[in-house]
Amino acid sequence: QVQLVESGGGLVQAGGSLRLSCAASGRINSHYGMGWFRQAPGKEREFVGAIGWTGGSAIYADSVKGRCTISRGYAKNTMYLQMNSLKPEDTAVYYCAADLGVASATTTEGDYDSWGQGTQVTVSS
Repeated sequence: QVQLVESGGGLVQAGGSLRLSCAASGRINSHYGMGWFRQAPGKEREFVGAIGWTGGSAIYADSVKGRCTISRGYAKNTMYLQMNSLKPEDTAVYYCAADLGVASATTTEGDYDSWGQGTQVTVSS
């Protein structure tokens, strides 16, 4: 079982930046991919981006491509989401997730085994 804790959310004006962090802990016996998802009020949770174990390749949703960068820490148990040029439509609860079955990045929500509690990001216009 992996425990995930997100941090770094908050209130920011449109055009601003935020950096979210996700820390993983627990008994982890394999290399694993990690991802970010978000859920806006009244909407379904959606994929934001994901990164594999090596951190060498990340994939992004079209809605954030070019504005967001995902990275992993040296110890691999942390993941970051750098968000720039934020828009009001980026307002959502952001969740990190771990896919313990594969070391690569995946966009499929159902592939993820562990989830954090989420961190609120609010972008004002």
